[in-house]
Amino acid sequence: MKWDWDVARDFLPQLGHGLLITLEATALGSVLAFALGLVWAMAFRSPSRFVRWPVSAVTEFIRNTPLLVQLFFFFYVLPTWDIKFSALTTGVIALGLHYSTYTAEVYRAGIDGVPVGQWEAATALSLSRGRTWQAVILPQAIRRVVPALGNYVIAMLKDSPMLALIGVVDMLQKARGEASSSFHYIEPFTMVGIAFILIAYPASLLMRALERRLGH
Repeated sequence: MKWDWDVARDFLPQLGHGLLITLEATALGSVLAFALGLVWAMAFRSPSRFVRWPVSAVTEFIRNTPLLVQLFFFFYVLPTWDIKFSALTTGVIALGLHYSTYTAEVYRAGIDGVPVGQWEAATALSLSRGRTWQAVILPQAIRRVVPALGNYVIAMLKDSPMLALIGVVDMLQKARGEASSSFHYIEPFTMVGIAFILIAYPASLLMRALERRLGH
């Protein structure tokens, strides 16, 4: 089979639409993962074991369960309990929840990396626990972990094609639809692969540059 430029041109608008869905799912999933991850990380440091233990159990379970299984659970099992979401919302929740367990470890490493003297200084200044987290610990911890969080955004982008399995019309789903209707497989799937490379590779370079900059 040879490359057909007419098929490629016809598929380009569909690719653009699918790309927007892919980026939307990745962006929303990232926001959810970052927010939940910070909640988990702070819960790990709770003085109460009744908070630490359940959170540790839940995050370990999610981390050690395949994303695809979680995706199918949210999409096919929850509706049997009258909990229903759209395909895109389900995908965002699954991505965000799954990756929040990894970002939690990143946050925890950043928090552990804050010098003990910073905690002692906050105590000496009689800062409340909440104020200590907000003004002293989190600004330093988050600055340390920004490059690692960025790497998880790229990982989520590369995992986003799984959402096509529950009907999210992303780039992969658009390519499958084009291939099934035109019987041309090379053009749509190659274009999807190139689109991922054009997004992920510059993002990887940006994360490396950011890591070098923040490392100084």
